[in-house]
Amino acid sequence: MSQENVIEVWNKILGILEKDISESTFNTWIVPLEPQYYDENSFVVHTGQALAPSIIRKNHYNEFSSAIKSVFGKELELKIIFDEELAKNFAKKAAKRASQAEKESADTKNTNSVLKYQYDSLTQMQSSNLNLKYKFENFVVGSNNKLAYVAAQTVAQHPGTKYNPLYIYGGPGLGKTHIMQAIGHYIIKNRPELKVLFITAEEFVNDVVNALARGDEKTKKMNKFRKKYREVDVLLIDDIQLIAGKTRTEEEVFNTFNVLHGSGKQIVITSDRTPKEIPSLSDRLVSRFEWGLMADIQIPDIETRMAILQNLAKDSSIEVPNNIIEFLAEVYSNNIRELEGAFNRVTAYASINDVPLDIENVKRIINYSEEEKSYTFDGIVDEVSGYYNISPKELKGTGRSSKVAEARQVAIYLCRELTKQSFPDIGKYFDKKHTTILYSYDKIKAELKTNHSLSYTVNGLLKKIES
Repeated sequence: MSQENVIEVWNKILGILEKDISESTFNTWIVPLEPQYYDENSFVVHTGQALAPSIIRKNHYNEFSSAIKSVFGKELELKIIFDEELAKNFAKKAAKRASQAEKESADTKNTNSVLKYQYDSLTQMQSSNLNLKYKFENFVVGSNNKLAYVAAQTVAQHPGTKYNPLYIYGGPGLGKTHIMQAIGHYIIKNRPELKVLFITAEEFVNDVVNALARGDEKTKKMNKFRKKYREVDVLLIDDIQLIAGKTRTEEEVFNTFNVLHGSGKQIVITSDRTPKEIPSLSDRLVSRFEWGLMADIQIPDIETRMAILQNLAKDSSIEVPNNIIEFLAEVYSNNIRELEGAFNRVTAYASINDVPLDIENVKRIINYSEEEKSYTFDGIVDEVSGYYNISPKELKGTGRSSKVAEARQVAIYLCRELTKQSFPDIGKYFDKKHTTILYSYDKIKAELKTNHSLSYTVNGLLKKIES
C-alpha cells in the first residue's frame, strides 16, 4: 500500500465529512489531520493539535465511522494519534509564514508585533481556537461580501466601540467563519493585550451541558464555564442558529451577552439566517442580536469564484490553466467550501497520478455529469404541481393552505437536490428570500426521516422527474 493511495482515500473521506460537519469544525479540527496508513481493522491519522483526539471522538466519531464505511465498504476503527513532531512543525510553519509576510511588507513598523504574534502569542492563538489560514490577507472580496468585509475590518480596528454585536449571516460555505476568525487574528496581532475566544455554537452547547451535569449552578464547573466566556475581550460565536430551542443554553448566551456588551467587550456572531428567521430563538436574543450591525454574505459571482481559485493556485504554487479555473467556477456555484474542496481534489489527484489538468480529466475527478444540467426549475414545478393538482402559478404564489405550502416546499427541496443550484438562485425563481428557501429545504429534509407518506411522495416524484 502506497502513501499516494492513503492520500487518495483520505480525500474521499474528507469529501464526505465536509457535507456532514459544520464549516468551522471541519476546517479547525478535521482539515489539519494527516493520514498515515490503514489496515484490515483501522484507519490511522496524526494530529498536531492536542485537543483534537478528544474533541473528534466525543463529537464527530459517528460521522467519521460513516464516511470510512462509505469509502471502504466496511467499518474500520478511527485512530487519532497526537504527534509532537507534527505540533512542532505546525508552529514552525506558522513562524515561517509570518517571517515571509514581513519580508513582503513595505511597512516595517509592525515587524516586532507580527513576530510576537507568531512566536510569543502562538499559545494565545491556539487557546483562542483560531485557524491560521483564516485572515484578511487571503479573503477574496467581491460584491457578495463587501459589506461584511468592511464591517469586520472596522470591528477588528475598533473592538467594542463600533458595530457591537456584529452579526454576519448567509448560506453555508460562503466565508462567514473565515471573516470572523480574521477579526480575531487581526486583534491578536495588533492588540495582543486583548483576550480573544472563538467558539462554535455546538461547542458552547456542549460546555453548558457539561457544566450542568451535576445540577448545581454554584459548582466549580459552572463558575469555570462562566469565567471562560465572560472574562474575554472579544467573543466570536459561529453558527448561532444551533442554540435555538435549547432553553438553558439560550439563557447562558443571553447572560453572557449582557455581561460582555455591558462591559464594552466585542461580540461577533455568525448564522445561516437573520435572527428573526431562526425558528424557536427567544425574542430577547433576537432583539440583542439586532442591536449592532447585520451584514449578509451572498453567493459569490463567477469572477469572485475565479479569483478564489487563482489565489488557491498561487498559494499552492500549482499552475492551473484558466479554462480549468473557469470550468470549476461555473460548476461549483453554491458555496466556497465546495469550490475549494473541488480544487484540492483535482490538484491532488493530478499530482499523485501524474495526469494533465485538462477538462476531461477534471470531469472524471469530480464525477461531473452533464445530465445534472438537464433538470430545470420549470420542469420540476410542473411535475410537483401536477401531482398536487394545483397550477404552477399557485404553487409559486403566496397561498398558505397546507396543501399549497407542502407542494411549494417539496418543489423547493427537489429544485435544490436535482439542480444543485444555490438557495438564492432558487429564491429568485420562487420570488422568496433565500433564507425562506433554506427553511423549506431543511423542513422537508428533516421530515423525510420520519414522515413515511411524505417520503413516498418525494420518492415518487423523483422517479418521475428522473425518468
